[in-house]
Amino acid sequence: MFNNIKIGLRMTIDFCIVIVFMIAIIAVSLNQMAESHKMLNRIVKVNNVRVKSANNMIENAREVALSVRGIMMLEFAGESDDKIRNMKDYWVESWRLYHQNVVEVKKLISENDTTGFVLLGKIEVAADSSQLLTSKAIDLALDGKVKYATSFVFSAAYPVVNRWIQHCQDFIVYNENRTGLRYEEACKAQDNARTTMFLFGALAITLALTMAIFLTLSITGPLKASVHAANTIAAKDLTIDLSKYKNRGDEIGDLIQALNRMLESLREQMQGILEGVNVLSSSSNEILAAATQVASGAAESAAAISETTTTVEEVRQAAELSSAKAKNLSDSAQRVSQVSNSGIKAVEDTSSGMLHIREQMESISKTIIRLSEHGQSIGGIIASVTDIADQSNLLAVNAAIEATRAGEHGKAFAVVAQEIKNLAEQSKQATMQVRTILNDVQKATSAAVMATEQGSKAVEAGVKQSAQTKECIRVLADNIAEAVQTTMQIVASSQQQVVGMNQIGTAMENINQAGSETSTSMKQAETAARNLHELGQKLKGLVDQFKA
Repeated sequence: MFNNIKIGLRMTIDFCIVIVFMIAIIAVSLNQMAESHKMLNRIVKVNNVRVKSANNMIENAREVALSVRGIMMLEFAGESDDKIRNMKDYWVESWRLYHQNVVEVKKLISENDTTGFVLLGKIEVAADSSQLLTSKAIDLALDGKVKYATSFVFSAAYPVVNRWIQHCQDFIVYNENRTGLRYEEACKAQDNARTTMFLFGALAITLALTMAIFLTLSITGPLKASVHAANTIAAKDLTIDLSKYKNRGDEIGDLIQALNRMLESLREQMQGILEGVNVLSSSSNEILAAATQVASGAAESAAAISETTTTVEEVRQAAELSSAKAKNLSDSAQRVSQVSNSGIKAVEDTSSGMLHIREQMESISKTIIRLSEHGQSIGGIIASVTDIADQSNLLAVNAAIEATRAGEHGKAFAVVAQEIKNLAEQSKQATMQVRTILNDVQKATSAAVMATEQGSKAVEAGVKQSAQTKECIRVLADNIAEAVQTTMQIVASSQQQVVGMNQIGTAMENINQAGSETSTSMKQAETAARNLHELGQKLKGLVDQFKA
């Protein structure tokens, strides 16, 4: 429960406890000082005043004795009545002062001071006896009985007065003893106050040190655990366990829980990144294999296009040869009567050439159709590469976001994410170039298909014309005019064939160039795929450094 108290409240409670102890020390000290002050005040205002009054009472007794002696001496010397009367007045005044001192002393004696009351009672009894005896001695002296009065004073009055004085001295000694006792009690009270202050002070210091040590340990222990956890995370180790502090509810507990949540988040992010890296690695392998296959197919297509170009060139030469032979046939038609046998042979050669041309055109058509199919396959592969590049770009964006969330520890991920993004952009640009080249190839392929179809038609027409020419030569003797016209048609067809074969040659040159460019682009795509694969392996190596 103590661990759930906030640190500020915990420190406040500790300081409040120390302050309570300090207040208790101050209160006890003030109480003891008040007792000491009360005792000292009683010593000064009660005991000393009682001693002073008792001393005054002794002085009063002595004055009474002196007054009686003076009256006796004045009477014996025969002094005037005024002096004697003044001396008696002095005696009366002494008794008045005595009774006044007695009243003051009674006021200063507490009710529980039995001994004081007993001693004061003895003083009063002795004083009353002394007053009666001295008054009687004075009356005897004033009546003229000086000798009797003197004898009475020394025999009866003075012993009582001395006893009165002795009782006053006993009272003084008693009060002095009580003053000493009060003083000792005051000193003892001060010693007790000092001892209590030292005891409470030591207890407060011990309690303060205990609370300070306990508070320090309760703070520094979890802080050391937090620092150790941070250093462990910085060392790429995410296997540390902070669950034992999950029930701590103070600020340090909040800090450790925040570290624990950050650790869980890093584990989840590293798991996601690891899965993404695995996907990237497998995708890069597939891209590399597909790019290699496409590059191989492009090389094969280029070789096939080169062979087709060579074949088309041969067909074109054959068409030119056929055109020249058609011209010779036209000339021979003018001289058909003389060279009919030569004409039949020429027609047979033309028919044979036309069949060869038709075979070549069919081969060209098949090659162009296969090139078109390869182009479509390349288009599918390019679409796959584009999708992979988009996925890589999206993965780079997600990795950059996770790196930003990770803060200082995610800088390496941010660099890797940027490299993946750049490579994805390069792959996308390369695939766009390949797509553009492929479109050009497909266009050129379509044109070649059309030209091939036209050439096939022309070849078919040539075959038919050759058959007709052969037939016409056979009936050359019957219809020379028809043979000449047929020969002219063969010449025209041969010229059209030459034109078509020139067009096919130009188209095949374009296809050959496009195939070369496609092969070069696919080599670039293969290089980019290989770079992407290497980057995926590097990223996987970086992720494998973390222990989760």
